[in-house]
Amino acid sequence: MNVFITGGTGYLGPATIAALNAAGHSVSALVRTPREVPGATTVLGSLTDLDVLRSAASHADAVIHLAADYGGDGARVDREAALAMLSASGVYVHTGGVWVYGDTDGIADEDAPQNPPAIVAWRAENERLVLEAGGRLVMPGLVYGGHAGLIEQFFAGPLQYIGDGANRWPLVHREDIADLYVRALDAPAGARYLGVGPGEPTLREVVGALGGSSSISLEAARASMGPIAEAFALDQRFTSARAHTELGWTPRFPDPLGELARPR
Repeated sequence: MNVFITGGTGYLGPATIAALNAAGHSVSALVRTPREVPGATTVLGSLTDLDVLRSAASHADAVIHLAADYGGDGARVDREAALAMLSASGVYVHTGGVWVYGDTDGIADEDAPQNPPAIVAWRAENERLVLEAGGRLVMPGLVYGGHAGLIEQFFAGPLQYIGDGANRWPLVHREDIADLYVRALDAPAGARYLGVGPGEPTLREVVGALGGSSSISLEAARASMGPIAEAFALDQRFTSARAHTELGWTPRFPDPLGELARPR
């Protein structure tokens, strides 16, 4: 396939492009400014350039949407970009995330009720529209690997966990989730897949792996981190049995704490 990808220069992009190339796919990647993207040709534009997105999607066999707009109107930008690409593409894979489920009661799967914190509440409607229109949805856990994700961004400073830190985090290595995106190209229309790796470390264990050992209240975390603190305080457990059964996806990285503890 020729696969058009947004977010090719972001945290997940390089790993996903490498996984697509390894599977024999060619890749074109959206870029906002002229630049080289290893493993891909480039398409100049942004998520608000809907004509560019439609054209690129129509010339590809499939689309993987990884990019996000972090402006104040990000929900609308994401929705319009997604539906523009989906309408022009034969196969469309959208990025979701596990935070939309809120705290889980036991081990949850894709069909569990959702109760998102405010910071990701907008995702639920966009994801519903994508699925109803025949898109595929990949829902990663909190992604780690390469010391460049949200974990290091928010916890590499004071190295404090929130509250008692006993809440569990569903983690996934970025190379494992990249493999799931590739496999989702063969999924049926309307399918969604949770992508979480083995183990359910607590926030306290994650911070300990990074070298921290002290606590911060949720109120203090909100003050220093903003609304994302509510998401980091969620207690979540998930199964990726559907991705394993239907797509043959098996994570290869079993030791997130060991990876996080490696010197930067």
